[in-house]
Parts: sequence; C-alpha cells; structure tokens
Amino acid sequence: MYLSHTRAADTHRTRRPGRSGGRGGGAGPGRRIPGTVLALGAVSLLTDASAELVTAMLPLYLMYGLGIGYLRLGALDGLYTGATALFRLLGGWAADRLGRPKALAVTGYGLSALTKLALPAAGTSASAIGALVAADRTGKGIRTGPRDAMIAAAVPDGALGRAFGAHRAMDTCGALLGPLLAFAVLLAVPGGYDTAFLVSFCLAASGVVVLVCFVRPDPRPGTPAPAAPAGATPPRVKLLAAALSPEVRRCVLAAGLLGLVTVGDMFFFLAVQQRAELPVRALPLLPLGTALVFMAAAAPLGRLADRVGRWRLFLGGHGVLLAAYLLMPAAPVGWLLPVLALALHGLFYAATDGVLMAHVAPSIPAGARATGLAAVQTAQALARAGGAVAFGGLCAVVGLGPAFTLYAALLATAIAVSARLGPRRTTP
Repeated sequence: MYLSHTRAADTHRTRRPGRSGGRGGGAGPGRRIPGTVLALGAVSLLTDASAELVTAMLPLYLMYGLGIGYLRLGALDGLYTGATALFRLLGGWAADRLGRPKALAVTGYGLSALTKLALPAAGTSASAIGALVAADRTGKGIRTGPRDAMIAAAVPDGALGRAFGAHRAMDTCGALLGPLLAFAVLLAVPGGYDTAFLVSFCLAASGVVVLVCFVRPDPRPGTPAPAAPAGATPPRVKLLAAALSPEVRRCVLAAGLLGLVTVGDMFFFLAVQQRAELPVRALPLLPLGTALVFMAAAAPLGRLADRVGRWRLFLGGHGVLLAAYLLMPAAPVGWLLPVLALALHGLFYAATDGVLMAHVAPSIPAGARATGLAAVQTAQALARAGGAVAFGGLCAVVGLGPAFTLYAALLATAIAVSARLGPRRTTP
C-alpha cells in the first residue's frame, strides 16, 4: 500500500506505538476501534444502504416485472458478482503502486454513486440494467482492496479480526437499511422506482463525502515513488511476487474453489420465497433477515476468529452455508424455513467475509497488502460469478430443489479440499 517496503515499515512503526500501549493510550491492542476503521465503516454503511435499496428490488422487478427466466437471472446474478473481479485486482495494484489507497477508494465509491443517476434511463431494458449493474460493481471492485488495506494498516495484526468484524457490522447495517428504504419508498410512492434511485444516489454521495472528509489521508502525501535502480526487476513484478506468497496462493485457490459452489444471493432469496410459499411482495424483505444476523454476529465472530483461528472459522462458516443449502429441498413449508435459512445465511457471511481478509492480511507485506487482498477477492468473485451462471443453468434444467442438493454435495467436497489448503499451522 505504500511506495516501498522500507517506507511501509517506517509508517508501520510510527502508527503502531507498541503492543503494550495499543491505541488511545492505555488500552490494550484491539480494545478500541480506530477512527479510520469507524469512518470507513460509516462510508460502507451509507454505500451499502444505497446499493441494497436498488438490489432489493431487482429479483422482484426482473422475475415478476420483466418475466425473465432462471438462466437470464443467473447471468445477471453472475454479472453482479463477477463485474468486480478484475477491477478489484487493478484497484489493489494501483493503490500499492501509487501509494494512494484513499484516492483509489474515492474513485470507486464515486463511480458507484454516479451509476444510480443513470438507472432511471435504463427503463425496462434488462441489457441496460445489466450494464449499469456492471458499472456499479466495477466501482465496488476498484475500492474494495484499497479500503481493506487501509483497515489492515490501522490496527495491530492481533486485532484484525475485531477490526474487520466491526467494519463488516457497520457495512451490514447499511445492507439492512437498504431494503427497508426500498420498501418504504415503494409504499409511499407506488411504482416510484425513479424516486428510489434518487434516494439511492443521495446515500451513495453522502458516503463519498464522509470518505473525503473523515478518513485519514494516505501516508506522506506528495512523496514521489522511488526510482528503480538500473537492471532491477520492474516494481510491478516485485509487488506481485510480494503479494502472492505461497500461503496467499493457497488462500486464492481455496477461495476460488469455495466460490464456485456458492449460490448467488438472488437465487437464495428466491428459493426461500418459493419454497416457503411466501407472497411475492415479501421477496425484497428477505435480505433483511440475512443482514440482521450478519450485523449482529460480525463483530463477535471477528473477535472469536482472533482467538480460535481465522481459517478454522472461515471453513466453519461454509459448513453453516452447507446446512442452509440442505434446508431448501428438505424443510417443511412454513415459517420455520425462512427463519432458519436466513439465520444460517447471515452467520455464513459473518464468519467468512471479513474473517478471510483478516486471515490473509498478516501474510502480505504492508507495501503489497492491497494487491494481495484484492487477488484473493478477485478469485472469489470470479468463481462466484461462474457458480451463479452454472446454478442458473442447472435450475433451468432440474429446478431449484435438486440444484441446491447438488450444490450442497459440491460444497461439502470443496470444504474438505480447502481444509487441506489452509495454513500448515492454525494462526489467529
């Protein structure tokens, strides 16, 4: 994330006064969440509220408004997941190479905000909606690596699970508010999609303002990158080599393998709605159950990961997702299915999302951290995009229930393989 490893080490020593003193004087390491993490959490809260306000309406609008089938929904779900992938890697690499993670984060958040203004012009065109979703996800891809690198730089390694858990809890609070706002807007203005898009833009723009005004600037602004000595390996090769250590490469492989057998959220919520025979109008509210559990569990599970091992908890989270998949074809119709399925879905995200980043971050030098974190996220996003498209095609052939049964078997296999790809010893 900084311009050289020497510079990164100097900054690291300056910003971390010692594990005995921690932050805020007297508090042990990790006892207090730094202001940088809280500010980035507020940015994510506003941005996620903006994004989820829109995406909460998409399955309802696409399936029951435009009448698209499972295969096209799978393609759009894959696009939603995968459009971030390559731009995650580009954003992380640029943040490390330029030493400007905050500037890259502002660019990504700003792009996502601008797409909300263009959504009303898309009308009922699924292609235009897909293009704007891709642009929004591109912004997410650009900002994710730099943002996570700033979080990792703000706390000692032993408190990374706590810091990422706190950030993800605030992020998920926004995901919880988004569907509520969508429901409230459409209740107040029936058919008022344009109004919802305007509210979404205002929230996203507010997040950009918070980022610009309240997140600390990049270290040593204005310092030029050192020139490489004659005959030296090009900086980008050094950067990638530093970021992709053997342990990081194993995480990339495991994250990709597990991502291939992870069902997209659109399909998960659609399956809950259909299997429980809920009214169609309830579909935009289902993400609230996942978000509520995620928000409540992210910080406690982040602290637990610091104690029991982050990789162990990451795999355990996928075990929870496996249980949710098995519910789909087996659970009786009624209120119990959505309660259990959404609770398990939220626990899965709480045990995996920030925990994976907290596990990987200590294995990457500070000067290459945004690139390394983005590499893991890119592998995961690409795999999940492919998995969403494949799941859509499978549903079109065999239906939702049998498709979930097959994916449950594949997920169990992927968990077993990933356990062998984990660290040679359990690390906190």
